[in-house]
Amino acid sequence: MEKTEIIQLATPAIQKLQPYQPGKPISELERELGLEEIIKLASNENPLGTNPKVQAVIQENLTELTRYPDGNGFELKRALAQKLNVDVEQITLGNGSNDVLDLIARTFLTTESEALFSEYAFAVYPISTQAVGAMAAISPAGRGESWMKYGHDLDAMAARINEKTGVIFVANPNNPTGTWFGKQQLESFLNVIPSHVIIVLDEAYFEYVKDSDYPDATRYLAQYPNLIVTRTFSKAHGLAGLRVGYSLSSAEIADLLNRVRQPFNVNSLALLAAEVALNDDAYLEETRRLNGQGVKQLTEALTQQGFNVIPSAGNFICVDFGKPAMPLYEALLKKGVIVRPLANYGLPNHLRISIGSEYENQFFINALASLAT
Repeated sequence: MEKTEIIQLATPAIQKLQPYQPGKPISELERELGLEEIIKLASNENPLGTNPKVQAVIQENLTELTRYPDGNGFELKRALAQKLNVDVEQITLGNGSNDVLDLIARTFLTTESEALFSEYAFAVYPISTQAVGAMAAISPAGRGESWMKYGHDLDAMAARINEKTGVIFVANPNNPTGTWFGKQQLESFLNVIPSHVIIVLDEAYFEYVKDSDYPDATRYLAQYPNLIVTRTFSKAHGLAGLRVGYSLSSAEIADLLNRVRQPFNVNSLALLAAEVALNDDAYLEETRRLNGQGVKQLTEALTQQGFNVIPSAGNFICVDFGKPAMPLYEALLKKGVIVRPLANYGLPNHLRISIGSEYENQFFINALASLAT
C-alpha cells in the first residue's frame, strides 16, 4: 500500500494535524554538534532539580513496579482535596495537564462545534481541537491599550462567542508570552459566558505568580458550574519527567471527564511523587525564590542589550528581537544553548527563554552577547 493511501485512512482532521513540537532535547544537540556543555532553557523546566523527598519515595517503591497503579488515584486526590479545599469528586487526574486538556476536547467538542482561544495561546489548544474535528476560533490578543500587549483580550473573546462555541480555553498566566490578567477582568468575563459553554482556566504556572491581584480560579468553581481549572506538577513542583496534572471542576464535569479518561493514565511513581511534592512547601518556596532571581537576572541583561522583554508571571520570558529570531536560535544552538523559537505561535521575531539556575542564565547571557560582537 502506498504511503499516501495510508494517510487517507485517517480522519480528515488528523490528516491535516501538525503535531506538538517539544523543546529540542540535550541528547539530540549532543549527537548533532558534539558539544561538551549544553544548557536547555526551552521547556520551562524547574532548575532546582529533583526534590530529595520525591527521590526517596520513588526509591522506596521501586519493588512495586509489577503492580498496576491505583486507577482512581485515591491518595493523591484526597491530598489535593485537603490542600485546595475541594471535594474528591471534583478532581480529574491526567498524564500531565495536557492530558486533561485533551480529555476536555474529546468530552465537550464535536465536528459541529468550535473551541475559542486567544492568539499566541498554548499550542495544545488548537491541536486537541483539530484532533476531534472541531473548528478553532482565534481571538486577537491584546494590543497594549486597555489589555496587556500579547495577552488575552477577554472582552474580545467574549464577543466571539456564538451558538457553535463549545469550549473556551484561557491560560493565566499564558504560555508562551507570560502575560496574565487580574480578578476583576476574570470575574467580568465569567459573568458573560453562557452556561452551556465550558470555560477552561489553564493555570499551569499558577504557583509562580506574585501579583496580589492574580485570581485563584478555584474560588469560582461553586459559582460557575461550567468552569474547569487545570494545573500541573510539571513546573513549580519539578515533576515534568513523571507527567502528572489534574483538573478541578464541578463533580458533574469531573464524572464526564473520568468516563473518557484512560485507565491507569497516571503511573504509580507519579502518584506517589505528586503527593509528596504537593505538601513540600519548602521546595516550592525555594523554587519561587530562584525563579524570581532568574527573571530579574535575564530581564536586566536582555534589556541592557536593547531587546524587548515581555513582562512575565511564569518561569520563562518571551523576548522580541525585532527581526526573525530563527537565525539567532540556530546560532545559540552552536553555542550550546537551547531556547524556544516561536514562529509557530505567530511570533517569528520572538524567543522564549526558560528561567534556569544562575549559572545557566549567565551562560545564555554570555552566549547571546558573543553573537552581537
